[in-house]
Amino acid sequence: MRMTDNYDFEVNVLTNYVDNQSDPHTDRWVFAYTITIHNRGEVAAQLLTRHWIITDANGRVQEVRGDGVVGEQPHIEPGESFRYTSGAVLDTPVGSMHGSYGMLADDGGLFDTVIAPFTLAAPGKLN
Repeated sequence: MRMTDNYDFEVNVLTNYVDNQSDPHTDRWVFAYTITIHNRGEVAAQLLTRHWIITDANGRVQEVRGDGVVGEQPHIEPGESFRYTSGAVLDTPVGSMHGSYGMLADDGGLFDTVIAPFTLAAPGKLN
């Protein structure tokens, strides 16, 4: 894996609790998250894979690996962004996610773009 200053991708996350798909009485808590991936670097790259680590409040960890995101493997030019929305289902009203995207730059470099940890929380469940 090669890393240069030419590769600079920023990941921003917005989360929402999905009340109408959740059922607290059966320990089903549904969250949507919208990810924006912005290419701040000098080289275009394609998102090939995703790797998520999802942890609920009981410490239960789900690991998800796969090709692309929401059925796509977007190619992101310098200065451009790609946005998508997906979801996660937890057994608890609070949890967290973090992970990475496996990227292939147009210059042949392979690198990971880190997704910093973010919180999933139903309204009123965090102080």
